Amino acid sequence: MGDSIAIDDVDRNIVELLRENGRCTNQQIADSLGLTAATVSSRIRRMEDADLLRVVAVSDFSAHGYHLLMEVAIEVDGRPASDVAMELAQFPEVFAAHLVSGRYDIDILVALRDFEDLPHLLLEKISRVRGIRAMVPAIAVDVVKYQFDVAPIETRTPR
Repeated sequence: MGDSIAIDDVDRNIVELLRENGRCTNQQIADSLGLTAATVSSRIRRMEDADLLRVVAVSDFSAHGYHLLMEVAIEVDGRPASDVAMELAQFPEVFAAHLVSGRYDIDILVALRDFEDLPHLLLEKISRVRGIRAMVPAIAVDVVKYQFDVAPIETRTPR
């Protein structure tokens, strides 16, 4: 992991411009903020090296042929939940796996191409993972919000 660095208003402004348009060039950002392209480039590189910034492309699931989104709440027994989650995370259909508090131990998010793929995933793959006591699948019927740019960039203070 990168070194701890201080984040200032210039860094926050760079991140905000990248959130608005991930394709803008360093020169366009520099022009917007009254900086040089070299300054923008070095600040982006510094934040990336410190694991404070990652520029990624986010696309729509259906554009890639995935027509079924599902959340599965999983209760674990007889095995560490972290081990079960790591095993579930290896399935290509699972795009997110979380250890959670509450009634269930693990929450996974799944993308499938077609509804017909569901029995194979649930009955032949997930249910065969050792340690799963119960699972409650919930199919997404509509996506109300899907936003990746919600993590604030703030300076962390040591505890």
